[in-house]
Amino acid sequence: MKNSVLTHIALALLRIVPSALMLTHGIPKFKKLISGNIEFINPLGIGEAPTLFLAVLGEFVAPILVIIGLKTKWATIPTILTMAAAAFIVHAPDPIGKKELALLYLTIFVLIFLLGPGKYSIDKK
Repeated sequence: MKNSVLTHIALALLRIVPSALMLTHGIPKFKKLISGNIEFINPLGIGEAPTLFLAVLGEFVAPILVIIGLKTKWATIPTILTMAAAAFIVHAPDPIGKKELALLYLTIFVLIFLLGPGKYSIDKK
């Protein structure tokens, strides 16, 4: 019983802490988007506005859903894709030190996808 409780506490921490930290990247992008300033990098060639919108989805909207544990597995996908793009496209030519944060977030959100949200989430209520 104790091991199960600790496992679910660990899953909650795995969800909540990295997602809250991801918001520190997403909130400025969200503010930029709602202010109408769509100047943004365009590494995929889809345009600045769509790229900014996708970044906001992956770094602001999805992490909020992951924090509360709502549709958690689905919510990790935008963040996984955003971090993969950051690590392997935006920072492709950069040294590992520049890719490190994106790779860490990518790994964490893949783990959340694989392990699920645990019982301390809206998904499990």
